Amino acid sequence: MKRLLWGTMVLTIVIVFSIPTMAAIDIRIGIPLPPPIIFPAPPAVIVLPNTTTVYVAPDIDVDLFFWDGWWWRPWDGRWYRSRYYDRGWIYYDAVPRFYFDVDPGWRGFYRDRHWHGHRWNYERIPDQRLKQNWKGWHDSRHWERKKTWGVQDYRDRPKERERQELRHRRQQEYHQRPEVQRHEQWRKEHKGREGEKDRGKEGRK
Repeated sequence: MKRLLWGTMVLTIVIVFSIPTMAAIDIRIGIPLPPPIIFPAPPAVIVLPNTTTVYVAPDIDVDLFFWDGWWWRPWDGRWYRSRYYDRGWIYYDAVPRFYFDVDPGWRGFYRDRHWHGHRWNYERIPDQRLKQNWKGWHDSRHWERKKTWGVQDYRDRPKERERQELRHRRQQEYHQRPEVQRHEQWRKEHKGREGEKDRGKEGRK
């Protein structure tokens, strides 16, 4: 009886302590997952000017984007995505292509309600409305057709050439971040080890 009781206690301890540990790691590749964000209520979003369908939750301290049906967040030089804003994060082995269209000064513009010197009457979109409409807005090019994103008298939008130059400059600045460089170095080493494993398997055939 004592052995059964002891075995039950050990099993309980293993389950209680191992599940949170497993939940903090992407078990496919052993990469840590970002810490959870606690929301008192589903976050409202705004659509960012000079983008087509890039939404951001502006009222939290971390960057949390919605794009193409996914929630996205950078953390420690890596990117993660989920179908949910508060759980289910998985590692994404690239920088999502929308990111270099995001103006890095958007938080200051949001706080001051001005976008590059123009009054910005941004529209707050509740979570339920986003869920119901994002696909239709995407397919109909809703925000692209509006063109102003609530920015008054906005005429100095970047032309296509300027847009590409901005993207290139933002890419360079992003890849110079220490945490990004650390992760890129890890990726190279990880891919090198995977290549060695594959060659070893072929040699044993």
